[in-house]
Amino acid sequence: QVQLVESGGGLVQAGGSLRLSCVASGIMFWAKTMAWYRQTPGKQRELVAEVTMSFGTRYRDSVKGRFTISRDNTKNTVYLQMNNLRPEDTAVYYCNLSPTPAQWGQGTQVTVFS
Repeated sequence: QVQLVESGGGLVQAGGSLRLSCVASGIMFWAKTMAWYRQTPGKQRELVAEVTMSFGTRYRDSVKGRFTISRDNTKNTVYLQMNNLRPEDTAVYYCNLSPTPAQWGQGTQVTVFS
């Protein structure tokens, strides 16, 4: 059974930084493309960034140059370093597999105020 536990969210002023972490279990983590997604009330969940098993990365345009996704296969953990945060980055952030997500975790709330 896949289990994903996100952490690291919080309340931050615009221009600030946060680092999200997600520990995965129940999967062959090293062989999976992992991704961070986010969702705001009334909107569909959207892909923010992903990292492949060979450490290739891809980002949505609005976070390019500000967010960095990385992974540590020894810890079954994927990270999202978020710099220069904007109010529009406010959302619940989730990690999961890509392109086909498994069961969702509880997510971690990121709130950016101006």
